[in-house]
Amino acid sequence: MTDQMTATPTRIAGVRFQRVGKLYHFDCSELPDLAIGDHVIVDTVRGEQMGQIAAFYPPEEGRTDYKRILRLATPRDLLLKQTWEAKQPEALSACREIATQLGGYERCKFLAAQYSYDGSTLTILYSTDDNRLNMNRLKNALSERFSPSRVELRQVGPRDVAKLLGGMGACGIPRCCSTFLTEFSPISIKMAKVQGISLDPSEITGMCGRLRCCLIFEYEQYVEARKGLPKRNKRVRTPHGEGKVLDVHPLQDAVTVLIGEVRYLVKREDLVPLDELEALERKAQSGCARHESGGCDCGAKRAEPAAAAAEDDEDTEDADSWE
Repeated sequence: MTDQMTATPTRIAGVRFQRVGKLYHFDCSELPDLAIGDHVIVDTVRGEQMGQIAAFYPPEEGRTDYKRILRLATPRDLLLKQTWEAKQPEALSACREIATQLGGYERCKFLAAQYSYDGSTLTILYSTDDNRLNMNRLKNALSERFSPSRVELRQVGPRDVAKLLGGMGACGIPRCCSTFLTEFSPISIKMAKVQGISLDPSEITGMCGRLRCCLIFEYEQYVEARKGLPKRNKRVRTPHGEGKVLDVHPLQDAVTVLIGEVRYLVKREDLVPLDELEALERKAQSGCARHESGGCDCGAKRAEPAAAAAEDDEDTEDADSWE
């Protein structure tokens, strides 16, 4: 009974393991004095790791499977972390050297070596376009070289490569992925089309070779702004006359309309969509297409007997009154 009561978290901490990284949620109910910025030791699938408190949250309703924060990091833990981080460049250089000696890893790019705070685990991050490579030979060689640390090899994708390397984006400022993006959202070519961005690969492709992450930043605003505007080539009526939509400007809430050989910028409130208007007029004039065949479902046939029955009732009442 006591175990069940203590298993229910009352306070959740968001812990970050990298400066610009995803937040992982841990139960910190037993550490009420924790503050944002504190370093803590937590248990992960890769063993004990040191992270930093970035935020606090209430627990999700009904969820009790949060892992607990083990303890606050001590000054000794922080010194250990600094010591092992200083050895990471040497470990990466040694990994590249061993891979060259073994041979067969020419299509591998070794990006970073990351020690856990106490040096118990060494993770080598690499990228490759050849998923058939046998990495066991390299892992065994590295395990012998860096014993007693446990060696892990982890493959990362193109976006993670750009995040690790950093640098400047095509816009001239530091890359979003290495400055503030903590997760990569799915990006599609549709996002560029909706925003009217050129589909030239040089315009929409990031330094990682994938579609730029910034395509999603304003996508929802463009979708919402386009809802009340006609699409290209639609016929519209404007204060200047009838014409055809040439271009859509969502953020201006307007469209460019060609009337004759003159172009006008027309606001949404001054537009009347002719195609839709004419379709409604034709439908109103034609009535119900199934009315005459006896299969009408518009209610007209059902309304007629009801109206006739009402008239009969009125006639009966009148006749009774004459009596």
